[in-house]
Amino acid sequence: MRRGKRVRGLAAASLAVALLAAGCTQGVTGTPGAAGLRDPYFPRLGNGGYDVRHYALTLAYDPGTGRLDGTAEITARATKDLSAFNLDLAGLTVHDATVDGEPASVRRAGQELTLRPRSDLARGTTFRTVVRYSGTPRTVTDADGSREGWLPTDDGALALGQPAGSTAWFPGNHHPSDKATYDVTVTVPEGYRAIGNGLPGRARTADGRTTVTWRTTEPMAGYLATLAVGRFDVTTSRTPAGLPVVTATDRTVTREAAPVLARLPELLGWLTENLGPYPFTSAGVIVEREGDAGYALETQTRPVIPADQFTVEILVHELAHQWYGNSVSPRSWRDMWLNESFATYAEWLYAEDFEDRPAQENHEEAFADPANWAFPPAEPPTAADISQPPVYGRGAMVLHKVRQAVGDDAFFGLLQGWAAEHRHGNASTDEFTAYVEEETGEDLTEIWDTWLYGTEKPDAP
Repeated sequence: MRRGKRVRGLAAASLAVALLAAGCTQGVTGTPGAAGLRDPYFPRLGNGGYDVRHYALTLAYDPGTGRLDGTAEITARATKDLSAFNLDLAGLTVHDATVDGEPASVRRAGQELTLRPRSDLARGTTFRTVVRYSGTPRTVTDADGSREGWLPTDDGALALGQPAGSTAWFPGNHHPSDKATYDVTVTVPEGYRAIGNGLPGRARTADGRTTVTWRTTEPMAGYLATLAVGRFDVTTSRTPAGLPVVTATDRTVTREAAPVLARLPELLGWLTENLGPYPFTSAGVIVEREGDAGYALETQTRPVIPADQFTVEILVHELAHQWYGNSVSPRSWRDMWLNESFATYAEWLYAEDFEDRPAQENHEEAFADPANWAFPPAEPPTAADISQPPVYGRGAMVLHKVRQAVGDDAFFGLLQGWAAEHRHGNASTDEFTAYVEEETGEDLTEIWDTWLYGTEKPDAP
């Protein structure tokens, strides 16, 4: 439109609609998005001003050199008028970035990348950011001393992200409140396998390198993304209900893992009966050799479990997380107990149904353990405490007290209803307690005050 030409009435309205549809931001005056989401324990984790819809990661990893080359294409929607926005990335060298195909300036301060697009982004606009980066990814030591991020292994590498390790291998909005779908395309030397979340496309090998794309079609928090590179035995099957299952075992532990692995379809069926429909379009597990990780993790659709911890009980725990923690993710890291209490209680339910051990016995055992009384499960004192015993054991005790108060029929209805209510979303502790009372019609203030938030141990279990 030429300068000075006036457009009135319907013509002006039509032009405005057309410009908005085209993503035109002429005349928009934005402000920078926040560099963190003020999480109680990780205030700089995540970023404000936008909502990521999809990550398309194109990665090449060489186990011999430890070098990772990556391109991250991030599709997001602006939730405010933006003049600049941040991405989380720990380490690695950023070569350049674009926003909607135009070069964007990049400024770095620690783990924060600030990108300033050529034109401000209007609220409601969907925009595409591309970041090219490379280097040797970091291994991150958490506040509690555990290792996450990018873990070199004897035959490759393993990426684990709880709570912030995903920042070590791709840029993004890494707070669990911003979930997105993923396509991860990985190239590795021929003879190696790259295992990720979701379902794989067909692997292609050329010039001594193998490439495969893993697709996650349901929303996933960044900390639940995983990538395992190594020499694996990979099996693809379906459960009796038709659910695709992909399992990968390090070749050195395939035989010892087989008995527990054989129970995976049965356990998925049992959990579905108790917790409701399985929330994702694929399932499976990655079994690594002992020492490759110091813990098991519920990475979405495909938990990672070291061989020395690959027991039925831990498998039940990590599979239960697919409902509680993965599909229903914490609104902030203060809500971590909502992940771990349900997964721990699933172990107690397994003991009831398969080992003739009532949940009350596990409740009493947890009650007697002093470690479970170090702090209230809904209020860990510091970031170092979000994976400590009260979050697991005392959190499960909270659920058991609810079960005793409302009865089995209502309780199992709550297990399924809570997963359905917040399917593929996020939820907080306050939302959970309100949900339980609304669904049951019970005033459970005494349970919340004593078992969830109380600082004193009750006289009896």
